[in-house]
This record gives sequence, C-alpha cells and structure tokens, in this order.
Amino acid sequence: MSASAWDRAAALPVPVGSSSRRPEVTALSGELPTVEALFTFMRDAELRFTTLRMRIEERATTARGEETLVSEVTLRHPGHAKVLTSVPANGTASNYQVWLSDGETVRTFAAGRRVGTRRPVRRRVRGLGSDGLPGRSRVYEPVTPLPAESLPDLFLHPAGYCQNVLATGACEVTGTMDVAGREAVVLECAHPRTIQRVGDRPDFLIRIAVDRRDGVILRVEESIGGVVSRDATATSYAPNAVLPASAFDFAFPSDTVFMY
Repeated sequence: MSASAWDRAAALPVPVGSSSRRPEVTALSGELPTVEALFTFMRDAELRFTTLRMRIEERATTARGEETLVSEVTLRHPGHAKVLTSVPANGTASNYQVWLSDGETVRTFAAGRRVGTRRPVRRRVRGLGSDGLPGRSRVYEPVTPLPAESLPDLFLHPAGYCQNVLATGACEVTGTMDVAGREAVVLECAHPRTIQRVGDRPDFLIRIAVDRRDGVILRVEESIGGVVSRDATATSYAPNAVLPASAFDFAFPSDTVFMY
C-alpha cells in the first residue's frame, strides 16, 4: 500500500447521529484483508457493539525504566463511558484517575491529588465532516467519545490513527495472532511520517493487532531498531457485556478540590 492511500476516516455510509448508522463492512472474509479494506473495517469498530468492558495494559520504557499503566474501560452507547487508569507499581490507595461521561457532562477525579472537575462535553468544531473538505482533512465523529489522545480512544476509535499515522508509512498485513482470546489481524507500519519526534527515524516500526470480528485494536507495539519501546495490549475484551445499573455511578469524596 502506498503512503497516504487511505483517507476515509470520516467517509461514513450513514450520516453521524442517524439511528440507522451501521458498519460499512459487516465482516472480514476468510482471507487476510488488504490494508485499505482493514482500515475501512476498523473505522466502524465501535458500531459493532452496544456495551463494552475492556482492560488495557501499557508497558513503556522511559528514563525511569519500564513503567506499566492500566486502563479499564466501561462503555454504553450512546455517550456513556468510564475510564479508570492506575499504575500498579504504586499500590492501590489513592492511585487512580477517573474519567466519566454521560454524553453531556464530563467528570474527572485524580485520587492522588484529590482534585476533581465537572464540565460540559467539549463540542466539536463544526464542518470537520463536511463533504466539501478533502478526505484527509475530515475527522471521524464517535458515537461515544472517550478521553482524547488516550489508549482507550485509540483502540476503540482507530479511524484517525489509521488515516493520520499508519497511512503515512509503508503498511503490510502480515498474518494473525491471538490477543485476549480473540483472533487478531496483524499489520506492520514502517516509519510513519506523522509521529512524535523521538520516533522519527527509519528503523521505527509500529505493529498492531486488530480484532478480526469487531475491528477494535487489541494491541499496539512500537519498536526502534528492533527494540520494543512501547507495548499496549488488551488483556480482556468483552463486547456487549451485561453492565450493572451502577456501572457509571460516581460520587466525589467530600474533600475533593474542584478545579472547575
């Protein structure tokens, strides 16, 4: 696949907000898909479930050594989502952050600092999905927004990542693997142009594993010179999970300091 060949992140077959919004590609065939077909299948990933529970573990090598971050996601379309993040090495007491949305209001709480926020959902810039814009300038609009630039957002809303990062490199579908008990299609992307400066070198490689049934990303591995620098993996993935009535309940502690 040539770089910049896929620009259909916002080319939805049914308008945003329509109750009949459905995936353009219902299922992948038995053969390994082309890169373009895989990207189109991934774009509509969140349309293939109504509720979800997911746990992601990210291991990254930093100046402090290897660090692990855990993200636990609970979601119900449309609009309801909770993301709980923690660092296992720091123990359990006061070691978590909560991001919670009901589609109208976003609440956050950082337990370590006892800091909370309440704010309306940020409205998107109008016209980003306009048919008058070139494909690469248009932006995917999710059914249920998640924290921007987070792993849950990347895994469940991969359209922008496919268009703006992966499609800028040399991509190849290389096979399949098992992740969290699910069959996943493996894609490798060599030296994408739209990345952080630290990875802007010819031996930078991204390898992703995409759930063959739903199109959700289940694993992202980044390496430089053959050495893995970041590995984020879904350790559990449960689409259409039965959620308790209290799944999105949250009460701020009485000593919370509100920023806004």
